[in-house]
Amino acid sequence: MAAVATCGGDAGSAGSAVATASKSNVTSFQRRGPRASGTNDSGPRLVSITGTRPSVRNGQLLVSTGLPALDQLLGGGLAVGTVLLIEEDKYNIYSSLLFKYFLAEGIVNGHTLLVASANEDPANILQELPAPLLDDNCKKEFDEDVYNRKTPESNIKMKIAWRYQLLPKMEIGPVSSSRFGHYYDASKRIPQELIEASKWHGFFLPEKIPSTLKVEPCSLTHGYIKLLQFIQNIIYEEGFDGSNPQKKQKNILRIGIQNLGSPLWGDDICCTENGDSSHSLTKFLYVLRGLLRTSLSVCIITMPTHLIQNKAVIAHITNLSDIVVGLESFIGSERETNPLYKDYHGLIHIRQIPRLNNLVCDESDVKDLGFKLKRKLFTIELYILGLGVNGDKTFFPTTLQSSCKASLKNARAWLFSQT
Repeated sequence: MAAVATCGGDAGSAGSAVATASKSNVTSFQRRGPRASGTNDSGPRLVSITGTRPSVRNGQLLVSTGLPALDQLLGGGLAVGTVLLIEEDKYNIYSSLLFKYFLAEGIVNGHTLLVASANEDPANILQELPAPLLDDNCKKEFDEDVYNRKTPESNIKMKIAWRYQLLPKMEIGPVSSSRFGHYYDASKRIPQELIEASKWHGFFLPEKIPSTLKVEPCSLTHGYIKLLQFIQNIIYEEGFDGSNPQKKQKNILRIGIQNLGSPLWGDDICCTENGDSSHSLTKFLYVLRGLLRTSLSVCIITMPTHLIQNKAVIAHITNLSDIVVGLESFIGSERETNPLYKDYHGLIHIRQIPRLNNLVCDESDVKDLGFKLKRKLFTIELYILGLGVNGDKTFFPTTLQSSCKASLKNARAWLFSQT
C-alpha cells in the first residue's frame, strides 16, 4: 500500500506539472509567420518595419527599389542586407533616375538615408528626387500619362501570338503611402517638407579628402577607406547593426553610392587595363557586403561598367554583388532612329539575381525588357520583337520552345545585319 501511495503521490505531482505546463502554454512548436490579432504569444515575431515585407519564398525581409515593376522582376523586392548594382547607361541619364527612385522610396517610408557621391553634393541629390504619387487624387493624372500615349495598334488584340497575352503584366498604378512600393512623377520634385522631416547622412568625397593629401600605397584607395569607415560608423552608432539591436523602433538604412569605380573616386580601372588599384574596388565590395549582411541595411550602387578597361574586373564585380541590373540606352546609337525601337528608350538586362535561403534564384520568365521615360513616369515593358510577313513588327510569346527561340534569334541577327 505504501508503494501504491508513493506512486499515487508521484502521479499527482506529475499531473500538477502537466497542468502547470498547460497553463503556461509551454510547447516546442513555434509559429513562423504573422499571428492573428489578439494573440499574446511570447514566441519570435517577424520584424515589423514600415516599408518592408517578408518574402513568401525565402523569408527574407524585402524593401522596394522605388520601381514596382523592377521589384516584380527581382522576386518581390530588394532583400535587406544585399547590394544592388546598376550598370550605368552611356550618358548616365536613366541609371541616375533609378538611383533617385531608390532614395525617394526611403524618404516616403521614413527610412534613414546614406548618400555617397564623388561629384555631386548629396544635399543637391536629395533636392532632385521625384515627387511621389501617393493617393487616388493622382490617378487621373497618372492615367493620362500611361494610357493617352498608346498607339491605336496597341489596342488591337493579337490573333497570331495569342499566347503572348498570358505573360505576366507589369504592375502600374498609384498606391497609398501605406502600400509596399510607390510610383513617382519624374516631372516634379519631392516636397521640401518630406526632405526636412527625413533623416539622412551625406558623404561628399571632396569634403572628406583634402586636395593636398599625400596618400601612401594601400590595398584600398583613400576614398574607399573613408567611405567604409563612414558607413561602419553610421551602422554601429545608430543601431543598424544586427548584433547590437536598436533600442528604439527598428528602421532600415538605405545606402546609395553614385558612380563608384569612376576616376573621381581615385580608382584607375576606367583608365588603364592593369592599374595600381585594379583590385581596390573588389576589396571594397567584399568589405561592404560583410557590413550589410549583419545589419538592417540595403545598398544601391551605380557604376560605369562600360568604361572599365579590364573585363575580368567586371566579372569579379558581378560576383561580389547580389543583384546586377544593366541599362542600355539607345541615345547615340543606331537603334535610336530604328523604327523597330521607336516605342522604347533603351533595354534593361537582369544579369544576376541572388540565391537567398534557396538553392535556386527566383528568376523571372521574362527576359526581353525595354524601358521608356514618359512625360512623368519611368516604365518597364515587355520587349519581344520579330519579323512579320511584310517585315512589320510582330510579337512572339516567351513561352515558345527553344527551337523557335533560336529561329527568332537568327532572324533578328539577319535583320540587324541588313540595316
